[in-house]
Amino acid sequence: MTFLRRRNAIVAMAALGAAALAGSALAQQTVTLRLHQFLPPTAPIPALAIVPWAKKVEAESGGRIKVQLFHSMAMGGSPPQLFDQARDGVVDISWTVLGYTPGRFNKAEVFELPFMSGAAEPASRAFHEFVEKHAADEFKDVKLLAAHTHGPGLFHTKEPLAKLEDLKGKKVRGGSRVISNMLLKLGATPVGMPVPAVTEAMTKGVIQGTTIPWEVVPSLKIAEIVKNHTTFSGEQGLFTQTFAMTMNRRSYEKLPADLKKVIDANSGVETAALFGRAMDEGDRIGLASAKKLGNKVVTLDATTATSTAPPPA
Repeated sequence: MTFLRRRNAIVAMAALGAAALAGSALAQQTVTLRLHQFLPPTAPIPALAIVPWAKKVEAESGGRIKVQLFHSMAMGGSPPQLFDQARDGVVDISWTVLGYTPGRFNKAEVFELPFMSGAAEPASRAFHEFVEKHAADEFKDVKLLAAHTHGPGLFHTKEPLAKLEDLKGKKVRGGSRVISNMLLKLGATPVGMPVPAVTEAMTKGVIQGTTIPWEVVPSLKIAEIVKNHTTFSGEQGLFTQTFAMTMNRRSYEKLPADLKKVIDANSGVETAALFGRAMDEGDRIGLASAKKLGNKVVTLDATTATSTAPPPA
């Protein structure tokens, strides 16, 4: 009996030791998360939101989470495939435009309606809260990190627009089905395409104009290709687009509890606001780039159109 008791005690101690070692190893686990998105690294969202977010996650995890960034679709596929890449585990995290997959985010589309939102930071806070309360089922297959918008949308065209009727017959890029439907009602011919394709399409004459915010103008070199930009009076833009940064659910679930807390702390409304601030700063940079080139900026309101040609900054 004494021998059996000793043997059992040794076995129990060994088991406890193994469990302790396993727990220690889990506590020291280091993970690499692959983040994929479609813009060049110098664009405002990567430079002012995604990179700072990744650095913050790495710092708050004590270096145990490494975020590996893949810009400009470096891991392959096309921008409309990014959401599914995160959902299916092709990547761990992706950032993309929700409108690139028409009919999939029907509830979220409400924020794309004309004159629905203005500055990106407050709109992004509101949009993320809306998604959590009313459209969470559209993100049930992923871990939602942030849902956000861009700032006021406007037109960039080769020919000037003195009034909206001047859009009739023109081929104009629309970034989502809501925006394309709006273009159709204005008499334009909508041409759907992800934003990275706009530069080539404009250069080759496939389209005569595009709907994008000021934020992405410098990275697409739009102010060099066209000389006319049409905005709208008031705080709200004619349109907006919605975005989401999402994480593969299995990649999140297999994290140890303390690393899950790091991801949780860097998800939600404040993270959405970070992306919104990046969009607002990008709008300032984009507008300045057009002014520096002496481009024509037209502001339309409900009854009149006023035109200004800003001198080079």
